[in-house]
Amino acid sequence: MTPIRGDGYPAPPNGVDAELRVGRRSRVASVALAAVLLAVSVFAVWSSQATSGAANRAVSASALSDDYRAAASAIGAEELLKRKYRSEPGPGLRGNFDAAAAGFVAAMMNVRRDGGAADRSLVDGVLVLHAAYLDAIGRLFQATDRGDTAGATRIDNSEVDPPFWTMQTDVVDAAEARHLESLDDLGSLTRLEGVTRRLTPLVFLLGLLLAAALTTVTRGHQRLLGVERAQAVHASLHDALTGLANRTLLAERLSQALGTGTGTGAGTGTDTGLLLIDLDRFKEINDTFGHHYGDELLTQIGQRLNAAVREVDCVARLGGDEFAVLLPDVRSLDHALVVATQLRTALEPPFRVLGVDLHVEASVGVVTSGEHGRDATLLLQHADIAMYVAKAQSGGVSTYDPDADEHTPEKLSLLGDLRRALGNDELVLHFQPKVGVLCDEVVGVEALVRWQHPERGMVYPDDFIPMAEHTGLIGALSRRVLDLALAQARAWSDAGEALTVSVNLSARNLLDERMPAMVGELLAAHGVAPDLLVLEVTESALMTEPVRAQRLLQELAALGVRISIDDFGAGYTSLGQLKSLPVSELKIDKSFVMTMSEGSSDDLIVHSLIDLGHNLGLSIVAEGVENEQTLAALRRYGCDVAQGYHLSRPLAPDALASWRAGRPSTPVRAPFPVGSALAVIPTHS
Repeated sequence: MTPIRGDGYPAPPNGVDAELRVGRRSRVASVALAAVLLAVSVFAVWSSQATSGAANRAVSASALSDDYRAAASAIGAEELLKRKYRSEPGPGLRGNFDAAAAGFVAAMMNVRRDGGAADRSLVDGVLVLHAAYLDAIGRLFQATDRGDTAGATRIDNSEVDPPFWTMQTDVVDAAEARHLESLDDLGSLTRLEGVTRRLTPLVFLLGLLLAAALTTVTRGHQRLLGVERAQAVHASLHDALTGLANRTLLAERLSQALGTGTGTGAGTGTDTGLLLIDLDRFKEINDTFGHHYGDELLTQIGQRLNAAVREVDCVARLGGDEFAVLLPDVRSLDHALVVATQLRTALEPPFRVLGVDLHVEASVGVVTSGEHGRDATLLLQHADIAMYVAKAQSGGVSTYDPDADEHTPEKLSLLGDLRRALGNDELVLHFQPKVGVLCDEVVGVEALVRWQHPERGMVYPDDFIPMAEHTGLIGALSRRVLDLALAQARAWSDAGEALTVSVNLSARNLLDERMPAMVGELLAAHGVAPDLLVLEVTESALMTEPVRAQRLLQELAALGVRISIDDFGAGYTSLGQLKSLPVSELKIDKSFVMTMSEGSSDDLIVHSLIDLGHNLGLSIVAEGVENEQTLAALRRYGCDVAQGYHLSRPLAPDALASWRAGRPSTPVRAPFPVGSALAVIPTHS
């Protein structure tokens, strides 16, 4: 009989039995809890790993299939272009074929990167065949160019087709095989997702049993999510590489500085300053040492900029090698310019990057809310324009100048007119004579473009050349000027009065890889001897990307065209660079020549530059000759050529002919200096 307690409820069981039952239930609950937790954990890990693995395999197989298909397409393009070349040979098709060949090699290298051992072995074999194929193609093209149809057919049938069909078969078969593998992997992924979908409800039910026990874990996850959310917000407002503010945060803080009264100049006596900083020749560091050096350098630059400003200032990386510094309160534009100079000075000491000392320079655009706008977007735009002006002028620091802004309605209208002018024969050339100092004969001319606007009248180059440079129109404009100059050079040659014609190139032209081909095409089209064309480049243009500019000038010189450095002495060309450039002429900057007669040190500078040029075997041109006293001094110093208003202003072709006809013919009184380019300049009167 069950014992009854005094309160009417059954008495508790024996203490030992109760402990056993409680212990048993605890152990069962613990095991069950552990089992459920383990099952959920195993399922979660398995589902994640299995799905991720299947997805990665599918993606990898798909990428490899795409690589093979790209290679197959490229090799097919090579064959098509080969056939077309046989019927219609030309340099354009040859260039297209080379591009297709390069695309095939690039695609096969992607296969090597993405594929396994078998793929790499296939790539090695195909590339060997491709090398033989290209060698045979070269001989086929040569035979085609000679008009040797029989020889071309023989090479095509015996040496070109066999490797082509082998390569095409190998690549197409491999592409199909990899495509089938991709489909299989996608099928596996689909089946795996189906299994996961069916198991998910069961695991969910098991997971409910853990709800009470996992409350603490859930709270921990919530805290973790809060941290991750904060990190995500931080990442959205900061640059991942340097940790600096990014463009979004900079714009937000700039708007705050302008909108809260700080930096508006109203009642505080301060403005908001904005500096836009772009590193000069940073691309050379990336190309020479690799992007990991560039990334480390950018990180160190960000740290150094941060250390050079106040705590209230904001340093941001806007992307690439472009930085910005927000000065929430500056006393004046002059104060902002002082900060800009200090930041450039802070970047002067070398940066130690992975054991290498790297030097950088920077161009800085400066604006303040007091002078250049009170809208964040407008200030950023104006700072960007100022920075590009600083870079173009190699001046280091520049403030915003409305005259340099191509985005005003008037200049945008003029830009549209300029695009039309290129096709409407509105551009004309005037020619300023270049006169031999010792022989007093016209030895050449410099072509200077003018725009005969139907409504505005004569528009001079200072009003539209900078606009063309900043909008990408300079390429078409340069081609038109060269076309007109060479047409006139041909007309003079046909009349028995050959003259060298000098044409100015801009910094943008020296970055255009198509420039040598374009010059060669125009020389051939007009039938002008290459040595009658002189291309003038400024020192500052050479410094934009010196390695690239040097390579392009060497390609131009290889055509037989002569190269002249304009404004020499005003830029930063080193003697080491000068010796390595294919230059035949130096034009002394007119800022030195125009003040020679005033008893300044410029007289000594000009004399020294003439001696330097002659020692290097170069012809020397002095531009800006404004009086007879200057011309006499240049004659004493042995200068080769003079150019300036004292001799003649730029003239239209007809006016130039009249001017030349009115000049007395003077025989050469003294030989030109050794190495002077005038020794080969035609001097027909």
